[in-house]
Amino acid sequence: MSETPRSTGAPAHQNVTFPSAGTTAHGYLALPPSGRGPGVIVIQEWWGLTDHIADVADRLAAEGFVALAPDLYGGNVAHDSDEALRMMQDLPVSRGVELLSGAVDHLLALDAVTSDSVGSVGFCMGGGFVLYQAAVDPRVSAAVPFYGVIRGELPDFSGLKAEVLGPV
Repeated sequence: MSETPRSTGAPAHQNVTFPSAGTTAHGYLALPPSGRGPGVIVIQEWWGLTDHIADVADRLAAEGFVALAPDLYGGNVAHDSDEALRMMQDLPVSRGVELLSGAVDHLLALDAVTSDSVGSVGFCMGGGFVLYQAAVDPRVSAAVPFYGVIRGELPDFSGLKAEVLGPV
């Protein structure tokens, strides 16, 4: 696997660190006005953890959720679609799912989270990861992929516990 090149795009939108997959992960955490609520994971598009994804987390927080958007690219944000494609291809699906499991661990360990499972929402690459994560992690109780991109083999959905809301 090649090393992901440092992006020429804007820096990732980050405000929290947590242990995940044997490393220190970064992400964006948004709290609801009450300071407490059910947890939701917001999974980035192929561009990285952009201001748009942070805004989605903020909007979910405004509706009462504790929203965590993990940074799957370690601080890199793509500048153009060629770079975004390269960065997405350099992230193996299994590694992304492993990083997301650490994000679920972190979110559920927060005192602010009132639920014992999480929802997951994602866009494009993140929509695919919503499905991969829900297929393997029973702590994901609701999965909402927006135009999810499935790379490689389809996940094994035989153990799926989550409610899935998506296009028909």
